[in-house]
Amino acid sequence: MWMSTLARVARPALQRGTSAMACQALRAGGRPRRPAGPLPYCLTLMQLRGQQTLGSAALPLARHSVRQVRALDEERIMEVEWEDGGHSLYPFTWLRDNCQCPLCTLESAQARKLLMSDLDINTGVDVVEVTNDNKVSIVWPDQHTSVFDAEWLKKRCFSDAARQAMQEELFINKRYYWDSKLHIPTADYQEVLHDDKAALAWLLALRRVGIVYLKGAPAERGQVARLAQRIGYLRLTFYGHTWQVQDKPMANNVAYTSGGLSLHSDYPALHFAPGVQFLHCISQAEEGGESEVVDGFHMAEQLQREDPEAFRTLSSLQVDFTDTGMDYCDFLLQSKKSIIDVSSTGRVERINFNNATRDSVLDVPLQQVQPFYRSLRAYVDIMNRPENVVTYMMMPGDIVTFDNWRLLHGRRPYVSKSDRLRQLEGAYLDWDEVMSRLRILRNSVHGDI
Repeated sequence: MWMSTLARVARPALQRGTSAMACQALRAGGRPRRPAGPLPYCLTLMQLRGQQTLGSAALPLARHSVRQVRALDEERIMEVEWEDGGHSLYPFTWLRDNCQCPLCTLESAQARKLLMSDLDINTGVDVVEVTNDNKVSIVWPDQHTSVFDAEWLKKRCFSDAARQAMQEELFINKRYYWDSKLHIPTADYQEVLHDDKAALAWLLALRRVGIVYLKGAPAERGQVARLAQRIGYLRLTFYGHTWQVQDKPMANNVAYTSGGLSLHSDYPALHFAPGVQFLHCISQAEEGGESEVVDGFHMAEQLQREDPEAFRTLSSLQVDFTDTGMDYCDFLLQSKKSIIDVSSTGRVERINFNNATRDSVLDVPLQQVQPFYRSLRAYVDIMNRPENVVTYMMMPGDIVTFDNWRLLHGRRPYVSKSDRLRQLEGAYLDWDEVMSRLRILRNSVHGDI
């Protein structure tokens, strides 16, 4: 019973399987974005190791064969009938634009060579047929020939279901929402560095759940940079390629004090905030310093359900953020963002909230000032509910990796002694690099899907 529900939750991201670590997160305290029912207990990593599940076996992919093709000249569409009885429709213009021959596509870069100015957007076709090796061949009016692989066409079908499946494969948009009962997915730092399957499981869980804990790193500087090399490269900001979170005199950031930090996302003062953050514990405080995280997407969903007007306000009003100081170089940043970024389809895509860098400049009409404060307070109150906050203590050698566009993180105040100073090393990456590596690892481990 647990297997079928786990497959329903995980399959969109685990197209052809992954390690059990990604399953480990699917325990009590969380749920998929649009659950079909209550999520049952999920077996732990140890229990999964000996079983043929999504955690240890590949999912077979059906191969598609073409039964016949025909040109619908009046609609300027090619219809493909598949052996399983299904049908797909492809516009002539799209087919000509995506011809895969060497004249039209640079195969080594998978880049289009055909210029838009040379594309006949009203083209017809002369001949469409199925070849002996089950490909689709098209002869165009200028006698240019295009040949398309059946699988290539099937994945690019224009039906709603096929388009949604392709977008999920490319971007892994579905998220696993959670609250205080989350068991944070955990992996071994050395395995992630040296084993592709472990690295793939790490990045899939990071994308789906939003946070993954790595244990076993040396308690010395340089490990976040080493981990970033597993993906690509670090994001340089005004605080440098990496930065040290510790008590500093004349601190240029509230994180560089021993006080508590309210739940926040990093760097909303940048128009394009870093997507992923690494924090490595080199030494921990004598007392206090516990870390706190909440699922900002889940909190936004709760806000929308409990207070729709507050959600509309925070997803429509633009708020000013600022940051100034001297670190890697001097800086004076200014940006405008909604607290909750929502896509054109209504999906929450990013949370932009840092109370420390929220500017005193509030560029909204006078009559919207009080509604803004009421809405923001409602969202923060939901975040701070004990049932929504996950609290954990980092120990030397631990690295937490998390989605900075989704999670809000904080810290309880701490006390350090001269012989035991709290020190974390941090670094940023962008989601473009992370998703690029995830796709490469997925193709390497499971083949090009």
